[in-house]
Amino acid sequence: MYNQIDSNKRKTIVIITIFFVVMLALGYIFSLAFNNSIFIVLAVIISLIQAWVGYSYGDKLALSVSHAVEIKHNDNEQLFHIVENLCIAGGLPMPKIYVIPDSAPNAFATGRDPKHASLAVTSGLLDKLNKTELEGVIAHELSHIGNRDILVMMVVMVLVGAIAMMADFFMRSLWFRRGNDRDNSGQILMLVGIVLAILAPIVATLMQLAVSRKREYLADASGALLTRYPEGLATALEKIAVDKEPLEVANKATAMLYIENPLKDHGGWLNGLFSTHPPVADRIKKLRAMA
Repeated sequence: MYNQIDSNKRKTIVIITIFFVVMLALGYIFSLAFNNSIFIVLAVIISLIQAWVGYSYGDKLALSVSHAVEIKHNDNEQLFHIVENLCIAGGLPMPKIYVIPDSAPNAFATGRDPKHASLAVTSGLLDKLNKTELEGVIAHELSHIGNRDILVMMVVMVLVGAIAMMADFFMRSLWFRRGNDRDNSGQILMLVGIVLAILAPIVATLMQLAVSRKREYLADASGALLTRYPEGLATALEKIAVDKEPLEVANKATAMLYIENPLKDHGGWLNGLFSTHPPVADRIKKLRAMA
């Protein structure tokens, strides 16, 4: 479990480092092409503003869109005791607990930091999992909170937004360019810039999804460490995966929050490439290897 956690952390750091390098390289090339550094400055500023809004209010929006209803201790004592015990074991403050009235089994955690965190589970998850499996799922979601995954994904969102905006600014600026650059070097640089402006947002999105998948592996390993029983989460993932009922309240914007893809659109290598979650079979295999 410790090896898996260390490996996932290292891979996440490597991907985010590559993100920074790609963004700076794009900014440099676009600035050279137009002899103006405004691209990178504007892109970073606008992305930071967008990320701050998402970071501050994204959890409330996600809970509202999911029709999640906050519950208290007397509404479900078993659920509260599971969350409370795991929070004590993980050294985390107690999050707000919500139930989504949907029979599809799933769950997600959100919030900008452990002190402002929320945990949401579907009614289907409570009905279809036993106590050990439920502990595994909740430990996974609490690990997202403890690992500061919301903060990590916000950093990634800033980088993806900056890259996409730089590419968009560059392409739009081509229409207003007045330069009379006729030398070969200028034309080549402009051609390189156009190619990068087309490819960069696609590559950035794929890297964002790669980070998301690594965070799922990390939460699996951290959750297994919290319960000391990887099999609980493994069997929970098996039940969630074979349940064919899609989560009605989920959409493409909120799908990445859940422990398993709620849209049930698995299939083909292309879907896997653009998926926010690793293959369930691979997650289960890794969990059972930890045991």
